[in-house]
Amino acid sequence: MIKTGLLEWMKEGHILVPSFLLSHYKTLGLNESELMLLLQLQNFSEQGNMFPTPAEISARMTFTEAECLFFLQKLIQKGFIIIEEQITDSIRHESYSLEPMQVKIINCFLSEQNHKESEQVKQEEESLYTVFEKEFGRPLSPFECETLAMWMDDDAHKPEIIKAALKEAVISAKLNFRYIDRILFEWKKNGIKTVEQAKRQGEKFRVHQKRGRKPETAVITDVPFYNWLEQ
Repeated sequence: MIKTGLLEWMKEGHILVPSFLLSHYKTLGLNESELMLLLQLQNFSEQGNMFPTPAEISARMTFTEAECLFFLQKLIQKGFIIIEEQITDSIRHESYSLEPMQVKIINCFLSEQNHKESEQVKQEEESLYTVFEKEFGRPLSPFECETLAMWMDDDAHKPEIIKAALKEAVISAKLNFRYIDRILFEWKKNGIKTVEQAKRQGEKFRVHQKRGRKPETAVITDVPFYNWLEQ
């Protein structure tokens, strides 16, 4: 008997509820009653009943038929559900569509993601200014702040790449914005987009730089290296 009961329970199926909906229904403008009614509509739909009556919904809930009708109207007004009409063999069929609710959930999720990304970019930019001021040992001038903003906004350099260029300037003992700007220009021209690529390029440059410091009496067999940062 228990096994048979469990099999019948399994046949009832399961309803898939996005966890984002449960954690953000208030943000979406829903209350608990409206949310539960939406879930009931979804469950009815998955069971093949696309247009349950207020009486059918009420039988599953603690609301009266009138209250169920009221919440259905509210959900339509808020744009969470729509009533679709279809005609088959001259017979008109109506059904509730939950697609508007799904669109709202997706838009809310994307909006939250964009907000998180914006906050992250803001924190990275603030961190970038702090790193520069720490290396320069003083507050940045308005012109220097404008240059930093230009590197990020106009030249589309990521904060981590700008920090890598700053590090190269520190290693080369040429801590100034003009030098850093040259590094960034050259990296962009050569398609360098990651910190690892920038690191390898910096190491390569320093190797060539050391070779260029050989004594004048030494026989130079290598092709002269063009030091673009010294121009």
